[in-house]
Amino acid sequence: MKPGIHPEYGPVVFRDKAASSAFLTRSTATSDKTVEWEDGNTYPVVDVEISSASHPFYTGAARVLDTAGRVERFERRYGRRGAN
Repeated sequence: MKPGIHPEYGPVVFRDKAASSAFLTRSTATSDKTVEWEDGNTYPVVDVEISSASHPFYTGAARVLDTAGRVERFERRYGRRGAN
């Protein structure tokens, strides 16, 4: 790697505002705000709107659409394509 052109890669806390949860990981993201983590060290904190802790796909709250029912309803209304 070429020295001096890459951002610093270090520990950062990402805090999910929707789920009130946080996780510590490594990233190049930076922030002026800091938080004291469970291990007693202080890390920069980045607030995010949504993460795996609050996203419906990961929490199991995702809605399943009835696409077959929609297609059948459309065909009943407007007929099948190519049918005379």
